[in-house]
Amino acid sequence: MQETAAEMAALRDLLARSRRRSTEHLRSIVGEDRALSAAEVVAALGGMKVVSLATVTARGEPRISAVDGHFLHGTWLWGSSGTSAKARHLAARPAVSVAYVDGEGLAVFAHGTARRLEPPDGRFGEAVAYLTGHYGMSSLALGPDIRLYRLEPAWMVGWAADRPALRRRLGLGGGPASPTTPASPTSPASPAG
Repeated sequence: MQETAAEMAALRDLLARSRRRSTEHLRSIVGEDRALSAAEVVAALGGMKVVSLATVTARGEPRISAVDGHFLHGTWLWGSSGTSAKARHLAARPAVSVAYVDGEGLAVFAHGTARRLEPPDGRFGEAVAYLTGHYGMSSLALGPDIRLYRLEPAWMVGWAADRPALRRRLGLGGGPASPTTPASPTSPASPAG
Protein backbone atom coordinates (compact mmCIF):
# COMPACT_ATOMS: atom_id res chain seq x y z
CA MET A 1 0.00 0.00 0.00
CA GLN A 2 1.48 3.33 -1.13
CA GLU A 3 -1.38 5.55 0.03
CA THR A 4 -0.93 8.17 2.75
CA ALA A 5 -3.60 8.88 5.37
CA ALA A 6 -4.59 12.00 3.41
CA GLU A 7 -4.86 10.01 0.16
CA MET A 8 -7.01 7.38 1.88
CA ALA A 9 -9.29 10.13 3.23
CA ALA A 10 -9.56 11.68 -0.24
CA LEU A 11 -10.38 8.27 -1.75
CA ARG A 12 -13.06 7.63 0.91
CA ASP A 13 -14.59 11.02 0.13
CA LEU A 14 -14.45 10.41 -3.65
CA LEU A 15 -16.13 7.00 -3.35
CA ALA A 16 -18.89 8.36 -1.10
CA ARG A 17 -19.46 11.46 -3.25
CA SER A 18 -19.53 9.37 -6.43
CA ARG A 19 -22.16 6.98 -5.10
CA ARG A 20 -24.32 9.89 -3.94
CA ARG A 21 -24.08 11.48 -7.42
CA SER A 22 -24.81 8.21 -9.23
CA THR A 23 -28.10 7.32 -10.82
CA GLU A 24 -30.76 5.45 -8.89
CA HIS A 25 -30.11 2.47 -11.16
CA LEU A 26 -26.41 2.30 -10.27
CA ARG A 27 -27.11 2.84 -6.56
CA SER A 28 -29.57 -0.08 -6.69
CA ILE A 29 -26.71 -2.29 -7.89
CA VAL A 30 -23.84 -0.81 -5.89
CA GLY A 31 -25.77 -0.85 -2.63
CA GLU A 32 -24.32 -0.45 0.84
CA ASP A 33 -23.56 -4.17 1.09
CA ARG A 34 -21.69 -4.23 -2.25
CA ALA A 35 -19.98 -0.82 -2.41
CA LEU A 36 -16.27 -1.07 -1.72
CA SER A 37 -14.61 1.04 0.96
CA ALA A 38 -11.36 2.87 0.24
CA ALA A 39 -9.39 0.19 2.11
CA GLU A 40 -11.05 -2.54 0.03
CA VAL A 41 -10.34 -0.73 -3.25
CA VAL A 42 -6.67 -0.25 -2.36
CA ALA A 43 -6.27 -3.87 -1.20
CA ALA A 44 -8.10 -5.30 -4.23
CA LEU A 45 -6.09 -3.29 -6.74
CA GLY A 46 -2.58 -4.09 -5.53
CA GLY A 47 -0.02 -4.90 -8.19
CA MET A 48 -0.61 -4.63 -11.92
CA LYS A 49 -4.17 -4.91 -13.23
CA VAL A 50 -5.19 -5.00 -16.87
CA VAL A 51 -7.62 -2.10 -17.11
CA SER A 52 -9.80 -0.83 -19.92
CA LEU A 53 -9.01 2.78 -20.77
CA ALA A 54 -11.52 4.77 -22.83
CA THR A 55 -10.41 7.86 -24.74
CA VAL A 56 -12.16 10.00 -27.38
CA THR A 57 -11.17 10.70 -31.00
CA ALA A 58 -11.25 14.14 -32.62
CA ARG A 59 -14.66 13.19 -34.07
CA GLY A 60 -16.01 12.44 -30.59
CA GLU A 61 -15.93 8.68 -31.11
CA PRO A 62 -15.05 6.54 -28.08
CA ARG A 63 -12.03 4.25 -28.23
CA ILE A 64 -11.14 1.62 -25.67
CA SER A 65 -7.87 -0.18 -25.13
CA ALA A 66 -6.20 -2.22 -22.42
CA VAL A 67 -3.29 -0.90 -20.40
CA ASP A 68 -1.25 -2.13 -17.46
CA GLY A 69 -2.88 -0.21 -14.62
CA HIS A 70 -1.25 0.33 -11.25
CA PHE A 71 -3.35 1.74 -8.41
CA LEU A 72 -0.90 4.04 -6.66
CA HIS A 73 -1.63 6.86 -4.22
CA GLY A 74 -5.37 6.36 -4.54
CA THR A 75 -5.63 6.49 -8.32
CA TRP A 76 -4.56 4.78 -11.54
CA LEU A 77 -1.12 5.06 -13.13
CA TRP A 78 -0.32 3.69 -16.61
CA GLY A 79 2.09 4.12 -19.47
CA SER A 80 1.88 4.15 -23.23
CA SER A 81 3.98 4.92 -26.26
CA GLY A 82 3.81 8.50 -27.47
CA THR A 83 3.14 7.07 -30.95
CA SER A 84 -0.07 5.33 -29.84
CA ALA A 85 -3.52 6.57 -30.80
CA LYS A 86 -4.41 6.86 -27.10
CA ALA A 87 -1.44 9.21 -26.51
CA ARG A 88 -2.68 11.47 -29.34
CA HIS A 89 -6.20 11.38 -27.87
CA LEU A 90 -4.94 12.18 -24.36
CA ALA A 91 -2.83 15.11 -25.57
CA ALA A 92 -5.87 16.74 -27.19
CA ARG A 93 -8.73 15.45 -25.02
CA PRO A 94 -7.57 14.18 -21.61
CA ALA A 95 -11.01 13.10 -20.36
CA VAL A 96 -10.97 9.32 -19.78
CA SER A 97 -12.85 6.44 -18.23
CA VAL A 98 -11.01 3.55 -16.60
CA ALA A 99 -12.54 0.21 -15.67
CA TYR A 100 -11.14 -2.81 -13.88
CA VAL A 101 -13.49 -5.81 -13.96
CA ASP A 102 -12.56 -9.14 -12.43
CA GLY A 103 -15.19 -11.54 -13.76
CA GLU A 104 -18.58 -11.20 -12.11
CA GLY A 105 -17.19 -10.61 -8.62
CA LEU A 106 -15.34 -7.29 -8.52
CA ALA A 107 -15.34 -4.04 -10.47
CA VAL A 108 -13.94 -0.52 -10.08
CA PHE A 109 -15.05 2.20 -12.49
CA ALA A 110 -13.61 5.73 -12.69
CA HIS A 111 -13.97 8.85 -14.80
CA GLY A 112 -11.64 11.82 -14.77
CA THR A 113 -8.73 13.54 -16.45
CA ALA A 114 -5.49 11.88 -17.54
CA ARG A 115 -2.47 13.94 -16.58
CA ARG A 116 0.87 13.18 -18.18
CA LEU A 117 3.67 12.80 -15.66
CA GLU A 118 6.93 14.44 -16.73
CA PRO A 119 10.34 14.80 -15.05
CA PRO A 120 9.70 18.17 -13.37
CA ASP A 121 6.74 16.59 -11.53
CA GLY A 122 7.84 14.95 -8.27
CA ARG A 123 5.42 12.08 -8.95
CA PHE A 124 7.30 11.21 -12.16
CA GLY A 125 10.42 9.92 -10.39
CA GLU A 126 8.36 8.00 -7.87
CA ALA A 127 6.26 6.45 -10.66
CA VAL A 128 9.37 5.41 -12.61
CA ALA A 129 10.89 3.85 -9.47
CA TYR A 130 7.64 2.01 -8.65
CA LEU A 131 7.25 0.67 -12.20
CA THR A 132 10.93 -0.33 -12.33
CA GLY A 133 10.46 -2.28 -9.11
CA HIS A 134 7.38 -3.99 -10.52
CA TYR A 135 8.75 -4.89 -13.97
CA GLY A 136 12.42 -5.31 -13.06
CA MET A 137 13.40 -2.67 -15.60
CA SER A 138 12.52 0.91 -16.35
CA SER A 139 9.34 1.15 -18.39
CA LEU A 140 10.97 4.16 -20.08
CA ALA A 141 13.42 1.71 -21.71
CA LEU A 142 10.59 0.16 -23.73
CA GLY A 143 10.79 2.82 -26.45
CA PRO A 144 11.96 6.30 -27.37
CA ASP A 145 8.75 8.09 -26.30
CA ILE A 146 7.20 6.23 -23.38
CA ARG A 147 4.71 8.40 -21.52
CA LEU A 148 3.35 7.95 -18.03
CA TYR A 149 -0.14 9.09 -17.04
CA ARG A 150 -2.01 9.50 -13.78
CA LEU A 151 -5.78 9.64 -13.49
CA GLU A 152 -7.18 12.66 -11.65
CA PRO A 153 -10.50 11.02 -10.79
CA ALA A 154 -13.72 13.00 -10.63
CA TRP A 155 -15.89 9.91 -10.04
CA MET A 156 -15.18 6.37 -8.85
CA VAL A 157 -17.19 3.42 -7.58
CA GLY A 158 -16.08 -0.02 -6.48
CA TRP A 159 -18.34 -3.05 -6.30
CA ALA A 160 -18.08 -6.63 -5.07
CA ALA A 161 -20.70 -9.35 -5.44
CA ASP A 162 -19.69 -10.74 -2.03
CA ARG A 163 -17.86 -8.18 0.11
CA PRO A 164 -17.35 -10.47 3.13
CA ALA A 165 -15.68 -13.08 0.90
CA LEU A 166 -13.58 -10.40 -0.80
CA ARG A 167 -12.51 -9.02 2.59
CA ARG A 168 -11.46 -12.50 3.75
CA ARG A 169 -9.53 -13.08 0.52
CA LEU A 170 -7.75 -9.73 0.94
CA GLY A 171 -6.96 -10.39 4.60
CA LEU A 172 -9.26 -7.61 5.82
CA GLY A 173 -11.49 -9.83 7.99
CA GLY A 174 -14.93 -11.22 7.16
CA GLY A 175 -17.28 -8.39 8.07
CA PRO A 176 -17.54 -5.54 5.60
CA ALA A 177 -16.33 -2.10 6.58
CA SER A 178 -19.24 0.18 5.90
CA PRO A 179 -18.77 2.77 3.16
CA THR A 180 -19.72 6.23 4.38
CA THR A 181 -22.76 6.53 2.12
CA PRO A 182 -26.49 6.05 2.70
CA ALA A 183 -27.88 2.54 2.34
CA SER A 184 -29.53 1.66 -0.97
CA PRO A 185 -31.52 -1.31 -2.25
CA THR A 186 -29.40 -3.97 -3.92
CA SER A 187 -29.68 -6.03 -7.05
CA PRO A 188 -27.96 -9.27 -8.04
CA ALA A 189 -26.84 -7.64 -11.29
CA SER A 190 -23.30 -6.41 -11.77
CA PRO A 191 -22.75 -2.64 -12.06
CA ALA A 192 -21.97 -2.98 -15.76
CA GLY A 193 -25.51 -4.32 -16.32
